[in-house]
This record gives sequence, structure tokens and C-alpha cells, in this order.
Amino acid sequence: MSGETGTARKRRASLVLKRLARIYPDAHCELDYESPLQLLIATILSAQCTDRQVNLVTPALFERYSTAQDYARAGLEELESALRRIGLFRSKARNIQACCARLVANFDGEVPRTMAALTSLAGVGRKTANVILGNAFGLAEGIVVDTHVARLSRRLEFTHQSAPDKIETDLQALVPRKQWTMTSHWLIWHGRRRCRARRPDCPACEVRSWCPSASEPND
Repeated sequence: MSGETGTARKRRASLVLKRLARIYPDAHCELDYESPLQLLIATILSAQCTDRQVNLVTPALFERYSTAQDYARAGLEELESALRRIGLFRSKARNIQACCARLVANFDGEVPRTMAALTSLAGVGRKTANVILGNAFGLAEGIVVDTHVARLSRRLEFTHQSAPDKIETDLQALVPRKQWTMTSHWLIWHGRRRCRARRPDCPACEVRSWCPSASEPND
């Protein structure tokens, strides 16, 4: 919305998120996990891979490896074999093993609860750290910016940035801290179910009234 003030954008963002919260009252992280370590491993595996595919692999993986020590001590070829159905499985296996070795050496095998500590682990960037902090520990340190969040944030003109860290900064300025974790879930769920990358369903979109990018039925 050209010429929109920061105050107007913040109010529009609030309206959009309130509507999404009503549409998706059960929105949550769609990776299956039962512990911070399981979520950490699943999130590393989810890079350039769908949550659905990760969820097909992790039940057997989590049964076989239950602690950070298990991953750190596993043979690399053995771990690669367990991840073979996942894209980039070789590099992810190396990252998981290095990550867990550091957990054992520096954090008594436990997943840490700070951004600095998490991002010191192999295969863990700010996005992954935000997933862990927000979902495993209930700590709102930032907003997860994945491909869905980035796409919807630009379509809704909450940001004009393309770099994830800059998108996150713009979103943090629009959204109350207490909503940071859920904002990601709401946008991700809407991106998967309605505002898809190639054929967004604008005519049926529940937030089209506040979307500058909404197309008409015949567009």
C-alpha cells in the first residue's frame, strides 16, 4: 500500500494476524518432536526439505538415537544411511554429528537456551535457533523467517526486504513480542494452505482485504 505510514502498517498487521489467529487456532510447529533435542535435529533436517518428509524419517531416527551422545558417537556412514531419504543427507549428517559433539563437550549434552549458544552449534543459524527457543522453551527471542514467512511478509507489504534478518527486524517492529512465535506459525500455515507460492488462492483468502498484492478472480 503505497504511501502507508508505519502506524498504518502496524495496525494492518494487527488486523491480519488477528484474522489468521482465528482461522488457525491450532497453528503450531509441524515438525514432530517430544524434546528440545528432537526438535533441534528435526529442524536441522528440515533445511531445503518439507516437514512432511522429515516426519517420515525421524520416528526411526529418534528411536535409534535418543541422546546427543548417541549422535556424536554414531558412525558417520551409519548416520548418513539413516538420513538417506532426506535431501542433502550427507552434509546434514555431518552437521548433526558436529552439533551433538559440541552439545556433549560444552553443554552437558543438553540443548542450550540462548541465541548465542545455539548459533554456535554446527548447522544452526538464527532461523533454527528461533524455532528451538520459541517452540521448545517458549522464549520469544525472534521471529522465524522461512520461505513462507518471507513470501507472505513481502506480499502483505510488511517488508520490502529480501534478506531474512532484515525481514525479521521489520516484523519485530510490527508485532508485539508476545506474538513473535505464533506470528511465524500463522504465516506458515496460511502460506501452505492458502497463499501458496505459485498459485495463491486470492479469491478465497481470508485476509485479502488487507493485502496489497491480492489479485482479482480473473487476474
